[in-house]
Order: sequence, then C-alpha cells, then structure tokens
Amino acid sequence: MDVLSIISVVLAYFIGSISFSYLMARWVKGVDIREHGSGNAGATNTLRVLGKGPAVVVLLLDALKGVLAIYIGYLLSGESHFVLALCGMMAIFGHNWPIFLRFRGGKGVATTIGVVISLMFYAGLITGIIAILLIVLTRFVSLGSLVFTIGLPFAVLALQSHYPVPYLWLSIVIAALAIVRHKRNIKSLFQGTERKIGQTEGEKQ
Repeated sequence: MDVLSIISVVLAYFIGSISFSYLMARWVKGVDIREHGSGNAGATNTLRVLGKGPAVVVLLLDALKGVLAIYIGYLLSGESHFVLALCGMMAIFGHNWPIFLRFRGGKGVATTIGVVISLMFYAGLITGIIAILLIVLTRFVSLGSLVFTIGLPFAVLALQSHYPVPYLWLSIVIAALAIVRHKRNIKSLFQGTERKIGQTEGEKQ
C-alpha cells in the first residue's frame, strides 16, 4: 500500500473510535453509558438508558462512521477493493475497541451497517431484511444482529459475481467479530434470559 492508503486505513480506525453513545449519554444524563444497562456503548443500550430519540441519533451517527471511513478511503486510495475493505474493517475495530475510551466500546453492528451499505449493498439488503423481520417477530436485537452479520458471507457468496474477493473476506471478518462480541448474548439466548428490545433490566419476559 502507498502512504495515502495507509493514512486512509488509520483514519478509518480513528473515525470508528468516536463513540456517539458515550458522548450522547454524557450530554443527556452526564453518565458513562458503559456503567449502565448492558454496559455496551452502542445504539441498543442507548435506547435502554436514554430512550428512543437519542438511540436513533446514535444509530445513524454510528452507521455514518462506516460510510465516512469508506468514502475517505475512496478519496485517498481510489477504487482499491483491498484498501476499502481494510478501511471498513478498521472502522468497525475502532467502534469495538476505541482508542479514546481505553479500548472499551460497543459491538459494532451500526458501524457495520454503514460499511455494508457502502460496499456490499445488495448482500446487506438480503440479510438486513431477514434480520429486521426477526427483530420485529422476536424483539431480540441481538438475534437480528447475529443473523445479519453471520448471513452476510453467504449472501456475498451467492452474489459473488458482484463482489471482489476482499469484500468476501471482510464479510467473514464481520461475522467472526459479531460472534465474539455477542458471546454473552448468544449464551443468554440459549438460556432464555436475553432481554428484548424495550425491556429494562430485571423486567421479566
């Protein structure tokens, strides 16, 4: 990679490291969102702690981080699929392990959505529709998030004529990251203790 490509990848990480859920919680309630609700610095926990309005704003801003990281990568490196895939991956890494918050961030789903919209729109649309339907039917955001991310590599393979190989590898990394970051949710889903959307801590299902 040339210097501009390296700069774009580094910038993608720093963009991803901006935690809008943390900033929103500080602004609205003066609290560290990682010390409340599920302890996750993301849109779902923002909904739980701050309500619908702030959660929607955080979701959109976190997704825009992924879009912006890809756009900057395109401006600096052109149409290098490898560099763009790296930019997307580093934006998600930044959200999950933000340098500004001592590497304690969220699960990266909203930022992943921004990356997928930018690079793998049709594959993301397929898995996204399935994920949304599952969330509506079950009210488990974690289940929808897992289906969206784990299903992504299969959708990319199904549409392989539309996507270069680096995007397939990116989708595999995204799926692996989602499994790692949702380990507790997966356990809770199997145990029947996972909280549903809008459900507060201690509330029975």
